[in-house]
Amino acid sequence: MTETTWHTPDPDTQPDFYADVPLKRFLAWVVDSVLVIVICVLILPFTAFTGLFFLPMLFLSVGLIYRTATIAKGSATWGMRLMAIEFRSASGQRLDAATAFLHSLGFTFSCAVPLVQLASMLLMLVGPRGQGLTDHVLATVAVNRRATS
Repeated sequence: MTETTWHTPDPDTQPDFYADVPLKRFLAWVVDSVLVIVICVLILPFTAFTGLFFLPMLFLSVGLIYRTATIAKGSATWGMRLMAIEFRSASGQRLDAATAFLHSLGFTFSCAVPLVQLASMLLMLVGPRGQGLTDHVLATVAVNRRATS
C-alpha cells in the first residue's frame, strides 16, 4: 500500500506506536490461549466429556468465537488489552465485526497450519509495522494504545 492510503501511525516518524508490539502480541497470545483453554475445560462436562475426542477442533472453535467477539467489541482481545495494544484498519479505525471475524479466521487458519503461523511470526519480526500474514491480507495493524488521561 502506498503511504497515502495508510492512516495509521508511520513507523518511521512515530515509532512509539510500534515499540515492542511483536513481544506484546506474543504475551497477549499466551494470555488468550490460557483463557481459551479454561473455557474449553468448562465446556467439556457439558459435552459429557466427548469433547476430549475432538479437543483440537473445540479449542480452535472456541478460540475463533472468543477472538471474534473480543476484537469486534474493542478492537483487541483481553490479552491484547492487558498488553495495551489494539488493532487498527488501514484507515486508522477500530475493526468492525466483519473484519474482526476475518482476522480471527485468518489467525485460526494460521494456528491450524504451523508453517503459515511461522511465516506470520517472521513477518511480524521483520516488518516495520509488525504485521502478521493476516494483517497484511486485511491491511490491519496492531499498535500500542494511546494513553488516556
